[in-house]
Amino acid sequence: MITKGDKNEARLKRHLRVRKKIQGSTERPRLSIYRSSKHMYAQIIDDVTGKTLVAASTQDKSLTDVGNGGNIDAAKLVGKLIAERAKETGIVRVVFDRGGYLYHGRVQALADAAREGGLEF
Repeated sequence: MITKGDKNEARLKRHLRVRKKIQGSTERPRLSIYRSSKHMYAQIIDDVTGKTLVAASTQDKSLTDVGNGGNIDAAKLVGKLIAERAKETGIVRVVFDRGGYLYHGRVQALADAAREGGLEF
């Protein structure tokens, strides 16, 4: 009998495998993303201190005009917003953590928009 695996469980395995190699530091914090079916979340984390430095999502009050938070256009807005907030706090270089998701679609749109906003990774 063939059983189909759980997609989120496989994503979490990929995420842990990547997290073994990627760690954010004070000089170069980690840009971590989470993608749900309705929204997109991004945060910049300093893993040394264990603190979130900057966060942005489609649920922010500044992005209330976004109709559907689960599409590529919304992901681009989140990428621009996270880049703006990072530059305000003096963060320019980050390590990109795609969270076990494929670098495609909304994940790629967020990353490209963050790069256009001035983040280097």
